Amino acid sequence: MGIWVDTDFGFDDLWALLLLRHLGITIDGVSLVAGNTPLSQVKRNAQASIKAFGFTWPIYSGSDTPIHRKAETAERILGRHGMQTRGTTLPYHAIIGNELQSRCAIDALASWLKNDNEHCILALGPLTNLARLHQQHPQANARIAKIIWLGGSRGRGNHTPFAEYNAVADPEALAIVAAMGTPLTMIDLELCRTVTFTATDVPAFKGPNQRLLSDLVYGYLDIALQRGRPCMSIYDPLAALAITAQASFVFQSAGLSVITTPCERYGQTCITPGLPSPVQRNEQGQVKIADRIDLTTALDLCMQALVKA
Repeated sequence: MGIWVDTDFGFDDLWALLLLRHLGITIDGVSLVAGNTPLSQVKRNAQASIKAFGFTWPIYSGSDTPIHRKAETAERILGRHGMQTRGTTLPYHAIIGNELQSRCAIDALASWLKNDNEHCILALGPLTNLARLHQQHPQANARIAKIIWLGGSRGRGNHTPFAEYNAVADPEALAIVAAMGTPLTMIDLELCRTVTFTATDVPAFKGPNQRLLSDLVYGYLDIALQRGRPCMSIYDPLAALAITAQASFVFQSAGLSVITTPCERYGQTCITPGLPSPVQRNEQGQVKIADRIDLTTALDLCMQALVKA
């Protein structure tokens, strides 16, 4: 199965990509979308990560604004780079010129979907690129075997009291993707809150990037520590595990809709357990949502991916 990653390239996005490499998964391409930071910074993070970690997949620049709403980043939590650190940053100084592919992400995705493989898209940020793919190349949907998305929440939000960030960053895009009929697997905020780590879980790093990874991992942990929480949740790497370690999950079928009317619940994902009825299918998408995960396996795989990266 061909794998494509759509990402807004914060630290846990990088962690997910390192996990896929650690587990021997080939990535056919990476598309970038504005989210955690503006697209200009997302592109810098991607290019500097290639310099640091030697990734060889092609990267394509995608959407810089949501479908409808005004762009809203997560910089107030993640900082201007979208990656908190205790010191060392990605080697931005090593970026020479523009190393992104000239083709735009939407057209690159459409072209990739024309090959004969099964196609899985791992979406780690707002779903703007995938919604625009549907708008500009509607025939491409039938060639997507599944989309695995890190986003939404069955419970409380993290960017607003009601909404998870990747959902509220572009609710209209989520509504479009949910209605496409493409098999959608959702790794939501409630699942991610069950997989946490503390400083004692962080391994000794041994690879060429040990100082960089140490500062980034502890900077990521600081997001929780600075808010009085003893541990930090793991997000995007769990979505990567849904490709490589499906046996570690328990999934449930559900109906999915998202609030797109201007109100305090804007961007809230509404989950209806079980298969939607014929009437509900007119108003909801169908999703397979991760209900539980093997906590020990998940944490071990996530940490081992960083040891020699």
